[in-house]
Amino acid sequence: MGTVKAARNPKTQAVLPLRGKVLNVSKNEIDKWSKNQEILDIIQSIGVGYGNIDIEKRRYEKIIIATDADVDGSHIRILLLTLFMNLMPELIEKGHIYIALPPLYTISYKTEMYYALDDKELEEFNRTHPSGEKTICYLKGLGEMSAKSFSDTVLNENRRRLKQITMKDAAYASKMFEDLMGKEVEPRKEFLFANGAKANLDI
Repeated sequence: MGTVKAARNPKTQAVLPLRGKVLNVSKNEIDKWSKNQEILDIIQSIGVGYGNIDIEKRRYEKIIIATDADVDGSHIRILLLTLFMNLMPELIEKGHIYIALPPLYTISYKTEMYYALDDKELEEFNRTHPSGEKTICYLKGLGEMSAKSFSDTVLNENRRRLKQITMKDAAYASKMFEDLMGKEVEPRKEFLFANGAKANLDI
């Protein structure tokens, strides 16, 4: 959290830290999630209410979900998209919800810092910069970043990469999460049979 505070512009940017995973609002009754402090903090910080919202009361033009690029980060991202889709869908419909695309690698090359979103981009960088001393660091998560790297890749409007979320994106993410984590076994079996060959197992 200290890194984020150091990286943000306090005049135009605010950060709301989350403590782990929020409730899945598509599965929990209102009397459960309406008492959940994490969800209440999100609703209060955005300012539009929930259900029949007043989108003109939003405090921010862009609401950016920034999570680690691992399985836990994906779960948190999907749960947040499910929350917005069910409680504040107009924010998605009007184009106010984004996800940050932080890099997996930082590359110190000569006197400059570069970033690679994934292995493919790292390979491309190495191919186009075959010579010269370089230092490549794998980022395990947002907490591994320096304030400068976090600013460049999540906060800096000129350098960061964002994906604007549509209702189709949110609905797909919510369905995928439900298929894999829900009580019904058959959708999970179908997914594993269809995608098992693509798994990258670290044994």
